[in-house]
Amino acid sequence: MKTRANKVHEEEGTLCCCEYVNRHGERSHIAACCCECEDLDDACDRFLKKEPQKPESLSQVAAVVTDRIRVPWLWGGARKVDLSVIPPLILLPVLLHLAALHFLLGIVALIALPGLVLWYYYFTHRKKGKTLFFLSMALFSLAYMYFLFITEVLPRRDVGLAQLSVLTVGLFLTLAALFHAKRAPGVLLPNQEEVHSTVTYYSPLAERDHAINGGRQDMTMTAPNRGAGSWEESGEEPKESSQRNWCPACRAARPPRAGHCRICGICVLRLDHHCVWINNCVGQANHCSFLLTLVLFLLTSLYGISLVLQSVCPTQPLLTSLLYCPGVYSQHSTALCFTCAWYCSVVTAGLLHLLAAQVINVSHNVTEREARQALRDKTARRAYWGLVVDTGAYSLGFLGNWAEFMTMGDKLSPDSPARKDLVDDLSQRLLQWM
Repeated sequence: MKTRANKVHEEEGTLCCCEYVNRHGERSHIAACCCECEDLDDACDRFLKKEPQKPESLSQVAAVVTDRIRVPWLWGGARKVDLSVIPPLILLPVLLHLAALHFLLGIVALIALPGLVLWYYYFTHRKKGKTLFFLSMALFSLAYMYFLFITEVLPRRDVGLAQLSVLTVGLFLTLAALFHAKRAPGVLLPNQEEVHSTVTYYSPLAERDHAINGGRQDMTMTAPNRGAGSWEESGEEPKESSQRNWCPACRAARPPRAGHCRICGICVLRLDHHCVWINNCVGQANHCSFLLTLVLFLLTSLYGISLVLQSVCPTQPLLTSLLYCPGVYSQHSTALCFTCAWYCSVVTAGLLHLLAAQVINVSHNVTEREARQALRDKTARRAYWGLVVDTGAYSLGFLGNWAEFMTMGDKLSPDSPARKDLVDDLSQRLLQWM
C-alpha cells in the first residue's frame, strides 16, 4: 500500500499542467475526457436496447464524469472540479434575467429560486454530505450583484464615487470576514497524554477502509474507552455523562460543549452548527468571524439595495419603492436592477433571521446545538413566543456572556492541547510519507 502511494506521489510530481492521476491510479490527460468509457457505453447500450440499468451503473458513470472534468493547473497536474459549483453559475443569471421580463415572471422566479435552494439543502442534509453548492451560490451572488451594479446602475450617473467606494469596501470586508470564518473551527483531537495502550485488531472496524494494512486496524485506546470495557465486564451501566462526552467516531473524550459534526466527521470545540453557506462548522475558533460576516454582509446588502432603489425609482420613497415602482419594467435594464434588489432583499431577510437567532443565543450563552438538544430533552425554558431558548447552564449574564463570546477564540492559544495535538498529528503523517 505504501509502495503504491509512493509511486502515485512520484507520478504527480512529474505531471504537466494537463495531466492527472485518475481514480484507478492511472496517468491520464484532460484531452482524453471524451475517450472510451466502458461504464458509459454499457449504460447507453442498455438504454438503446430498452434493458433495465444496473443498480450501480448511474453512480459509476457519475464517478467517471466527476473524475474526468478537470482544469489545467501549473502545480501538481490538472485539478478536479466539483460539479456542485456549476449550477449556481447558470441558475442565478437565467432566473434573474427571466424575472426581469415581466413582474409575474419575477414573482415566479423569486419563489422558485429559494424553493430550489431549500430543496437541495434538505436533500443534501438528509444524506449528511458536504457540497460546495451553497458556498458557490453565496460567492457568485456577491460577485454577480456587484457586476450588475457596475454595468447597469453606475452608468445611470445616480451613484457617486464615494458611494461606490463605500459599497466596494463593504464587499471586500465581507469577503475577508468570510475567508477568516472558513478557517478551522477548533478541531478536537485525541489527547496523547491519555493514551494507555495500542491494540491490534484483525477484523475491519466501522467507517474504515478495509484495505488498510491488509485488513489489520490499529486502534488507540484511551482512558474513557478502556473504562467502557470495564463497565461491560463489571455489568454496571456507564454514566450518561460519560457516554455523551466520549466520541466513538473520533475516539476522543470531548470537553463540555464540544460536539461531533456528522457532515465533516470531526469533533469541534463549542460546536454551534454546520453552516452550509461557508461549507464548514461554526465552533469556538471561528464563531466570532462568522457573526462578523453576517453583520458586514447585511450592512453592505442594505446599503446596496438602497442605492439601486434610489437609482431606478427616484420618485418613490425608499421604503415603498420596493413594493411599488411604476414604469420599472419599461426597460430591461431597470427591470433587471429592480429584480436584483428584490433578490438581495430575500437573501437579506433570511440572513437577518439567522443573525437574530445567533445574537439571542450568544446573549444567553447557548449554542444552536445545545438549544436543539435541550428542546428534545425538554430541559430548556422558552420565552418570547419561542424565540429565546434558555438552558441556564452556562449563562453569566448579558454582559458576561458577550465578554466570554468575544474572548473565547483567544483561549485557543498556540500552546493549547488542541493545537499541540494538531501539530503532532501532522508531523507524524509527514514522517510516515517520508
